[in-house]
Amino acid sequence: MSAPTRREFLARSAALGAAALLPRFALGQAAAPQAATAPATTLPPDMTIARWGGTEVPTDLPVKLVREALGALGGMGRFVQKQAVVWVKPNIGWNRKPEFAANTDPQVVGEIVRLCFEAGAKTVKVGDFTCNEARACYENSGIAPAARAAGAQIVYLDKSRFRDMTIGGRRLKEHPVYPEIVECDLVVNVPVCKHHGSTQVTLAMKNYMGVVENRGFFHQDLPTTIADITRFMKPRLSILDAVRVLTARGPTGGRLEDVKTFNTVAASVDIVALDAFGSELLGHDPAKIGTVAMGAEYELGRMDYRALQLKELQVA
Repeated sequence: MSAPTRREFLARSAALGAAALLPRFALGQAAAPQAATAPATTLPPDMTIARWGGTEVPTDLPVKLVREALGALGGMGRFVQKQAVVWVKPNIGWNRKPEFAANTDPQVVGEIVRLCFEAGAKTVKVGDFTCNEARACYENSGIAPAARAAGAQIVYLDKSRFRDMTIGGRRLKEHPVYPEIVECDLVVNVPVCKHHGSTQVTLAMKNYMGVVENRGFFHQDLPTTIADITRFMKPRLSILDAVRVLTARGPTGGRLEDVKTFNTVAASVDIVALDAFGSELLGHDPAKIGTVAMGAEYELGRMDYRALQLKELQVA
């Protein structure tokens, strides 16, 4: 089954009609199962949400959640062509252990790598342009060991290899981007859901700041520049890690008392919808989050994710 193009997806989304956002933004309470309002269809879902519904939490829960979320979305084969080169883009920005939830969960990353190979990928690369020293971030986050064990190539982004590319955005006209990421057949965007001191939340769209150099320029106008780079990257698949969620003092964190366990993984072809869901998990109205509102204004997706073909699963 081939992946829908952006044009096909947006046309289909528009046909579903508008649905009002429900005013319930308590921390961790987004998207009750009965909220899905889209009509029945034979098309695969646009978005899936897998939550743990059992009692005792298994140690491999992130693996189970990823498999359920991707399976319900149509499987990784919906996105990965045979012999494809895939770049898995987690958040590896910080020299933090997994329990601090500043980076994407290593089990989530490892399982995504395995699913890419099972779908027929020739090569899977994992890398991010980190904020702290790269090797410390890669190893202490647990992401490099997990990705290696799953067969991925670990790539440290060489600052000298970024290349000016035409972005054509409102603020980003040209900007240095890492070419090896852009040249892959597929980029799987895998952010962790967490608080951010500047943008309130950091989710899938903001995760693309890890493919560019000169991030200082972004801070002049984060919503617009993030929307610019998101449109340039043409997102096809984003997977949100909300297993452990940093709810305060982000993006670096450092206090375990700020970390809450939501035991959730969501996947979507609509990056704005996914970020709207993540915003609600963190207790925010998505319309009041600048990056989400700008993404919707750019027509990169829709905030009212409950109007999509949405499938929610209780995993146990």
